[in-house]
Amino acid sequence: MLREALRTGSRRWYSYKSVRRPNLGASSAPKVEPVTEQPGDASTTGNLAKQMRAKILATGPITVAEYMREVLTNPQAGYYMNRDVFGREGDFITSPEISQIFGELVGVWLVSEWRKMGSPSPFQLVELGPGRGTLARDVMKVITKFKLGAEFSMHMVEVSPFLSKAQAQRFCYTHDTLPEDSQLPHYQVGTTATGTKAYWHRRLEDVPPGFSLVLAHEFFDALPVHKLQLVDGKWQEVLIDVAPGADKNLSQADFRYVLSRSQTPVSSVFQAMPGETRSCLEYSLETERQVGLLAGRIEKNGGIALIMDYGHFGEKTDTFRAFKQHALHEPLLDPGSADLTADVDFKLVRHTAESHGSIHCCGPVEQGLFLQRMQGEARLEQLLAHALPENQQIIRSGYEMLTDPAQMGSRFKFLAMFPGVLASHLEKYPVVGFS
Repeated sequence: MLREALRTGSRRWYSYKSVRRPNLGASSAPKVEPVTEQPGDASTTGNLAKQMRAKILATGPITVAEYMREVLTNPQAGYYMNRDVFGREGDFITSPEISQIFGELVGVWLVSEWRKMGSPSPFQLVELGPGRGTLARDVMKVITKFKLGAEFSMHMVEVSPFLSKAQAQRFCYTHDTLPEDSQLPHYQVGTTATGTKAYWHRRLEDVPPGFSLVLAHEFFDALPVHKLQLVDGKWQEVLIDVAPGADKNLSQADFRYVLSRSQTPVSSVFQAMPGETRSCLEYSLETERQVGLLAGRIEKNGGIALIMDYGHFGEKTDTFRAFKQHALHEPLLDPGSADLTADVDFKLVRHTAESHGSIHCCGPVEQGLFLQRMQGEARLEQLLAHALPENQQIIRSGYEMLTDPAQMGSRFKFLAMFPGVLASHLEKYPVVGFS
């Protein structure tokens, strides 16, 4: 029955229902007070809607990207800024939360590819948008076990003060938040139980230069997108406006989509990639910027980036949607109370990386295939052999959710970025998980 419940409930395209993840080993770090989950405050999100309505009435319709950015990261009422949105009590569940196998295999992959590059030391483990810190914790355990004397530091890129504290509590022995006027590139610092230093930054640009292993799990899907429509041979932008006759109570009809009367700054400069056949699409300037920054860092300082997200390869059109309490939600209703997301265009990601520097990309490949190639079944059998009988079905169902094509196995993709100078080396020694 549990397996069937997981199958019918797992919809993060749609959204993935939470499953219990058994604790198979006690941490050596001391216990810390849990982060209290705070549900969205109706008055706070209502104020955000009123502010956005006033802005639209004063200056005109806004882009979907502007709406998305404000809803997710507004300092006072942004969705990610002041509460825990993950797990059973939140709005969606992520792969690292479902099974430790996910983070362990990602960690093994990083160590394997790092060794192929000569095991450079020191290095940085960087994660963009770390969520609760579960993936970082699991990967850190693997690196700590197999690093063979190398020195490394952890760098979390996180805009949410609330989530940064949750991450620190997840994998740090001690941590401190720095004063606002510290003038340092990081705003929080901690130390893990094994003595590794961890730093929190608001932007990727603030992470110090150096050889880096970069992880981005469900980071790019939350970046703002512009919605574009081809009209009479020219791209025009879909905007968000206040609906005619909308009342001040902000009911469902208060916001609506409209087509721009003329070209906007984004639609006027947008250049479709060669072979584009879609007449409507989602385009993320911020994705281009972040991938360009990653490509520049990897080319200049060396390193590896692994992008893990749900997405497509340039064929989908309308994927902008919202999730609330593990179900689809109207994205224009009650802004700030639900997650906003759009599928990642991996064709754009790869094209941007390869055109912004000398970068060698692998993938995208489906998550299920990647985990199977990383010997996920063998790790599953190890865990089952040492698990209590009451935990075995939970462990098996969690792995099935990650790899089953009907669940997360085909929806989620993996893409890796390496310095271009390694292209011939990687042909001789193929990248594990991608071939």
